[in-house]
Amino acid sequence: MRLIVAQLDNFLYGEKMSRNLKEFTSKPTVRNRLGLPWLSVKLMQRLLNRLVAAAFAVATMSPMSLALAQSTPSVAGATGASPVVSENLDHRKAVKPGTPVRRWLTVPRINSRITAKTLGLIINTADPYSVEVGNYYVLARRLSPEQVLRLDLPLKTTLTAAEFATFTAKVQSHFGPSIEALALAWTMPYAVECNSITGALALGYDETLCAHSCSPSKVSPYFGKATSRPFTDLKMRPSMLLAARDVEMAKAMIQRGVASDGSLGLRGAVPVNAYFVTTNDPARSARSPLFPPAGLLRRQGVDVHVETTQALENVDNLLLYMTGLVKVEKLDTLKWVPGGVGDHLTSTGGQLIGGGGQMSILDWIGSGATASYGTVSEPCAHPQKFPHPQIMMLNYLQGSTVLEAYWKSVAWPQQGVFVGEPLAAPFSRP
Repeated sequence: MRLIVAQLDNFLYGEKMSRNLKEFTSKPTVRNRLGLPWLSVKLMQRLLNRLVAAAFAVATMSPMSLALAQSTPSVAGATGASPVVSENLDHRKAVKPGTPVRRWLTVPRINSRITAKTLGLIINTADPYSVEVGNYYVLARRLSPEQVLRLDLPLKTTLTAAEFATFTAKVQSHFGPSIEALALAWTMPYAVECNSITGALALGYDETLCAHSCSPSKVSPYFGKATSRPFTDLKMRPSMLLAARDVEMAKAMIQRGVASDGSLGLRGAVPVNAYFVTTNDPARSARSPLFPPAGLLRRQGVDVHVETTQALENVDNLLLYMTGLVKVEKLDTLKWVPGGVGDHLTSTGGQLIGGGGQMSILDWIGSGATASYGTVSEPCAHPQKFPHPQIMMLNYLQGSTVLEAYWKSVAWPQQGVFVGEPLAAPFSRP
């Protein structure tokens, strides 16, 4: 795929970078709660975009060089060069004068991925959904008995810190060093106090965050890393919930994940579509400055669209849909490809049951997506707490699993819950 690999480890992990990162994570970048009204939508959008671009440039200087969207005016027809497929990008739409010039970032080359042999599965024997979905997943991904932990968890949305401590001790004692990541065969529990269960399981429970959930949280050591061995190299196991509204929906999601493997990026195939959408909600559109340039990635067979609209409608061959709203309409009109990913930046999309009036990310799964992400407690409009659009997509296009691509794209994942079929890898090759 001719990916340009940034050889920046010495600089990015040197003393200077550690100091800059510590300074940034000691204070919030955006203090606005997502539910508050805005005095001037257009003015606040411009100011927010500038703040986000500047803040993320500091926060995400990790194992990659981030070329964020520039806020300087462009000449009509100008485009940002792509380090991913520089001779392979078809810019078919002229850029209007005064619009930001979007540029591709570079990410490390991925040479391997997490497989069924390095994935562990946890089944809650107190939950009939978990037992049926878990057993189905064992067959779908051909997991060995040693890869499965069966235990009894409280059947509720949120674990206490004490309940989580008992749970995580069992996880640590059961799985050996060959297990790099985990699939959790349930819809609830999805939280540990204000932490997501996936965040707490990977990074440890953070009690202090619950006093000020809008504060910056722990920086994930997995963010932007090239490794496919997060437990071996980083001593953390990223995880993903096999969550859905019912057993049949979960089985369909698993089927899509299995069917996706190696299905995209094939020569002569019809391109699939990736949509990055800015809405009229400025706080929830905090990721807009991070969107990639629009155009066709010929070699990967992905048509990238960057649009301003409230909702997509009647889109076929949909691979990726990232937006920001309390509720995303018209999901039932979309036709996803196996392995498709969709998420919306909002406060409580990760509250899988309830959600305080906001759309649950399970609606993405119900519409035909294979994975999604959302926060379980008020994050405020920190883009670092949500998937970075380019990092997610560029890892996915290299053949990473959706678990790896999603996890590597979130700098501060403590409050975010990852949902989907973790081993889905549509751009993988044997």
